Amino acid sequence: MLTRLSRFGPALPRLLSIPPARFVSQSKPSGAAGSTAVTELHPAADTAGHGEVSQYVKNPDYHGFSSDPVVDEWNMRVGFFFGISVALVIGGTFIHYLPDHGMRQWARREAEHVIQQREREDLPLIDEDYYDPNKIALPTAREA
Repeated sequence: MLTRLSRFGPALPRLLSIPPARFVSQSKPSGAAGSTAVTELHPAADTAGHGEVSQYVKNPDYHGFSSDPVVDEWNMRVGFFFGISVALVIGGTFIHYLPDHGMRQWARREAEHVIQQREREDLPLIDEDYYDPNKIALPTAREA
């Protein structure tokens, strides 16, 4: 963020100190088309009535927790702190203690058990035949 601001160089303080200007034509409209000049950016507020005023007019930093600005900001900070903390801490703990998805840890333990058993029996770790050839029923020459 600061690297983006640094490319403005010495012009940055000048840009920030000058309020934004609004150029409005003050001449009388001429022609049937009327004027394209903008005289009001926002509709005029009803000052005579005692209508309801938006919270954003009273407090531009309104977060929706309370009409009091101090309480609103405090509730926002507490809500976000606990919301993020609960999501990260309890969510991370929940994910950490989930059961073994796909049984990967069980498969490794079982493989280590089979290796130790084959080493005790002095058998090769991997047989050249994946299945026992005596248990495979092959079709005869006439059936094929």
